[in-house]
Amino acid sequence: MIMNPKDISILDFTYQLPEEKIAKYPLAERDASKLLIYKEGKIAEDIYKNISSHIPENSLLIFNNTKVVEARIIFQKATGGLIEIFCLEPHEQHGDIASALQQQDKVVWKCLIGGASKWKHGQILEKKIIHNNHEIIIYASFIKKEDDYFLIELSWKPEKFCFAEILHFAGIIPLPPYIKRETEISDIERYQTIYAKNDGSVAAPTAGLHFTDSIFEKLTEKHIQKTEVTLHVGAGTFMPVKSETLAEHHMHFEFIDVELLTIRLLIKNLDNHIIPVGTTSLRTIESLYWLGLKTILNPDITSENLIIHQWDAYELNSKNIDGKKSLQSLSGWMEKNNLEKLITRTQLLIAPGSQFKIIKALITNFHQPQSTLLLLVAALIGEDWRKVYDYAMNNEFRFLSYGDGCILFKNEK
Repeated sequence: MIMNPKDISILDFTYQLPEEKIAKYPLAERDASKLLIYKEGKIAEDIYKNISSHIPENSLLIFNNTKVVEARIIFQKATGGLIEIFCLEPHEQHGDIASALQQQDKVVWKCLIGGASKWKHGQILEKKIIHNNHEIIIYASFIKKEDDYFLIELSWKPEKFCFAEILHFAGIIPLPPYIKRETEISDIERYQTIYAKNDGSVAAPTAGLHFTDSIFEKLTEKHIQKTEVTLHVGAGTFMPVKSETLAEHHMHFEFIDVELLTIRLLIKNLDNHIIPVGTTSLRTIESLYWLGLKTILNPDITSENLIIHQWDAYELNSKNIDGKKSLQSLSGWMEKNNLEKLITRTQLLIAPGSQFKIIKALITNFHQPQSTLLLLVAALIGEDWRKVYDYAMNNEFRFLSYGDGCILFKNEK
């Protein structure tokens, strides 16, 4: 077991982020963004176009191939008032996100509501759209309010369409709240990675936004491998920690989807640099270690129980269990259960006190003050996170989702 970070004060992980430092739009060229390189306590800078020269040969890069869905649907009441429904994640009755998006006729989702006070109980909202000369009618019914979300039933006619299509026809790409402008046509392309495949996120895995076909060609020339995982990014990813210490913070669950072939590839590359592109890829890969440990501690664990809770990384006994042994156990468990891919949920909180079991570095953007993403960076490079962020602030780097990024090599001290 390792040090539990429950007593960490979130006030120790803040910095001043002026509004003008937050990128409102992406650069014209994805790979023209600035790149900060942190390694062994030293900082250098370049641009993403040259990132291959800063990655060791034979490294394995991990990309999150999730795709942002048009999760915002705006309904207009007969009185003219607007109510916005922001679809966060499906109700548990639908299983995983992929299954929920394929539902026809109706779905039940956990949502945020803009203008909830205008929505009377029992009132069914209605939205009509025209798609390919056919009328589609979407209905929203209020089920109940929970602490952090509203439970909403969405239904539509004709019933032949799946929910992913309904979102595509009627929804809007949800930009993060700190990008204080309305979604524009250009965001439909630029707020997606070029390798996005699997619908399900309400926010982009933004570290991947900088990657281009040209970069991938250079990576291949240097014998740098790449593989993909899926973690569907929830809105909670970008939420600041509001409690004084981490003990009171409730980490969000997110769905992950990893193929058995990917786990085998990780095992083969444990002696090389395994580098996730983005904090979501990192959380997925490190979650695999703890999932594997659970299959060691309980070889008969069921798929339903093989999930990662917020404090598992600090409360499970991982003594003498290295990454190879854990991933081999997880691979064996999947083979025994005839699974070619693992679909589960993770609530993993990575903060100072964490030990990274698989990854050696991270490619990421610059994150909000007092966020779990900043805590993750601090876990990776220690107190030098301040030096990195001060450098970026003083050298014209652009912050947050549409901003510049960095490659951070794990601080072994």
